[in-house]
Amino acid sequence: MSDFPRAAQVVIIGGGIVGCSIAYHLTLRGLSDVVLLERKQLTSGTTWHAAGLVGQLRATHNLTRLAQYTAGLYATLEQESGQATGFRQMGSLALASNAERFEELKRGASMARCFGLEVNVLNPDQACELWPLMNGADLVGAVHLPKDGRTNPVDTAQALAKAARKRGARIFENVKVTDIAVEGATVKGVRTARGDIKAEFVVNAAGMWAHGLAAKIGVAVPLHAAEHFYVVTEPIPDLPPHLPVLRDADACTYATEDAGKLLVGWFEPVAKPWGSEGIPESFAFDQLPGDLEHIEPLLEGAIRRIPVLGRAGIQLFFNGPESFTPDDRYLLGETPEIRNLFVAAGFNSIGIQSAGGAGKVLADWIVDGHPSMDLWDVDIKRVMPFQRNRRYLKDRTVEALGLLYAMHWPFRQPETARGVRRSALHDRLDERGACFGETAGWERPNWYAPKGVVPRYEYSYGRQNWFEYSRAEHRAVREAVGLFDQSSFGKFVLEGPDAESVLNRISANDVSIPVGRIVYTQWLNEQGGIEADLTITREAQDRFLIVTSAASQTVDLAWLRRHTPESARAVAFDATSAYAVLGVMGPNSRRLLSSLTDEDLSNEAFAFATSREIDLGYGRVRASRITYVGELGFELYVPTEFVQAIFDLILEAGEAHDLRLCGYHAMNSLRMEKGYRHWGHDISPQDTPLEAGLNFAVGWSKGEFIGRDALLRQRQKGVTRRLVQFALGDDRKLLYHNEPIWRDGVLVGRITSGMFGHTLKKPLGMGYVQNAKGLADRSFIESGRYEIEIAGELVPALASLRPFYDPSNLRVRETQEPRKASAAAS
Repeated sequence: MSDFPRAAQVVIIGGGIVGCSIAYHLTLRGLSDVVLLERKQLTSGTTWHAAGLVGQLRATHNLTRLAQYTAGLYATLEQESGQATGFRQMGSLALASNAERFEELKRGASMARCFGLEVNVLNPDQACELWPLMNGADLVGAVHLPKDGRTNPVDTAQALAKAARKRGARIFENVKVTDIAVEGATVKGVRTARGDIKAEFVVNAAGMWAHGLAAKIGVAVPLHAAEHFYVVTEPIPDLPPHLPVLRDADACTYATEDAGKLLVGWFEPVAKPWGSEGIPESFAFDQLPGDLEHIEPLLEGAIRRIPVLGRAGIQLFFNGPESFTPDDRYLLGETPEIRNLFVAAGFNSIGIQSAGGAGKVLADWIVDGHPSMDLWDVDIKRVMPFQRNRRYLKDRTVEALGLLYAMHWPFRQPETARGVRRSALHDRLDERGACFGETAGWERPNWYAPKGVVPRYEYSYGRQNWFEYSRAEHRAVREAVGLFDQSSFGKFVLEGPDAESVLNRISANDVSIPVGRIVYTQWLNEQGGIEADLTITREAQDRFLIVTSAASQTVDLAWLRRHTPESARAVAFDATSAYAVLGVMGPNSRRLLSSLTDEDLSNEAFAFATSREIDLGYGRVRASRITYVGELGFELYVPTEFVQAIFDLILEAGEAHDLRLCGYHAMNSLRMEKGYRHWGHDISPQDTPLEAGLNFAVGWSKGEFIGRDALLRQRQKGVTRRLVQFALGDDRKLLYHNEPIWRDGVLVGRITSGMFGHTLKKPLGMGYVQNAKGLADRSFIESGRYEIEIAGELVPALASLRPFYDPSNLRVRETQEPRKASAAAS
């Protein structure tokens, strides 16, 4: 007991493979004062029963980078630690039994090339040569990644722990953390049955227990356990020892050779949540009761694919819990609620293949004070506070497990735990044919079905069933007027005598603007990367309204609060629920609104970037002349209790002006034509305003702001990568994201977002182009011949640094209202 620490620089809660990886990587970075606490024994939660698959291709660029790092680490870990890991690279083989799945796999193969992964697209005969035991009669094709592998999870975790101990980390088993100590909004250590440990940093890597431990101190860590099933056969004579890991997603099945046997597991579409009433105190190395009835249909499908399974006996029928998150992406990083409290949990059955990369970037984050790469895909600050709700998590987990192997359709919407957040107009929009999607729990109209059409998605990689309806909405905004419900916007107020100075320190642009003006700006980190993309409206000398996207509500409010000095006379509060927002956009928007107000909305009296309170109908609203669609338009900020009457009034008056209700798919296609950036896709903490073409939004002469020095250095040196807009030459192809960009036959980047531009009648995309030999200046960008790779096919593309639509902003700032939209390119 005497050697039990009373203080440490970092305390890690949880001795699974992720916790061990964090300890290992912290010591690699030179931190030896690291303590890891495990409630029972190392790996006793989920790690011990994982299948140990180490795939490298994930759904996004940065998750793939983390998985790649993990594979490289495991390949050398045994040599470094002296502990056998069982890691071997036998490859993986993903099967497609229909054209849609093969399209998905081929798009994934194209994406893999962006990351330098070795990948092969195979025909059915070639796939059967690699896996001779399977029935390939129904196959359309397959994708083979030769460098994927498998490891022994327990041995690998022990190797990480052993290497961490060698560098000074202290690991204690059978020590339960009962609470996390917090003072103010900063972590101070942990409380255990053996006593308290003071710490500068605490990492919650407690797996299934992470949610409950965080909830005690008001922190949202939304994850829930689900039962996960696999079987291990009796030994199979003459089973090839180096078969690739087989993934038959259409059958929800994976299979891998395991010491002369086959391990076969499933990710079923309707899963069984577990642990909703609490996890037994004694739980360690435990199995859950078998449920053959639940898994039998999938077992039958696996036998059809691998006939030898029908003849082999079952040695082990295993059922164990694994944690899943609402969006199937794990939770990593510093919590928005508590400073210096980090989370690494909710790994959605990919903890083994993610542990190395997750441990590295979290250690870098702790040591350097910022992440070493863009981690928005998994950053815990994407989480909404409501998502800690246990009923919500249980209901979503029914679906979440199966989504790992479901078709990853473009625009796919979750089906469970819906209806959490609704605007005050929800029922009215529903009555008018809205097809709702979900963002940050909000139900938002993505498109509107005409009368007689059921508002329901029919997914594909081509033009989906809503394509023509969204085209009509798009045209209405370009040619007449459209009405958007934008109530899901995140809305904050910063108020107090020091509000201006606080915001000028945080914002790249100058917010020293007159009352009633709007400024578009980014918030930057010290490296010049874009942490937020938003508008700021000066409502009074000491009051500013900050507006951001729905998905950024938590992360942006946390950034604002953490960069407001304690001594500042300014208070930030979240006003999202207080205001509904109506976007009235298009050349007829001014005439429509002028018929409902006495306010002068003319260009002379109400110029672009003006905001003021006006009477509208019987209500009083804040009208802001701003746009995300590239047309004359107004955003109306309406107190929630007034919005239904205001909406009805606009809708009635709009009939004379060809008003049409519009959804977020139309907004996306409109903003793509105009080249408007989307944070989280086109701009991120790893992208600077200079690289993103947003230098116009930087207040270079205003004085100090976060990131200014980095931007000045970059402006002096020049940039080697630039965000470029692309228009495809083939209008039958569609861009989504992560498609490789080729310039003169050289891979130079990837698409960050894509949508069909209905005014231009072309598929559009944006993506960063890298010049490996010099500056990415206008000459380099415009002198190249470009092709975009889509599912293995190279499609010619036109590149431009300027928007294809209205590059001079004449329509946004216009004084006259043309009847028809005109495009700069067609």
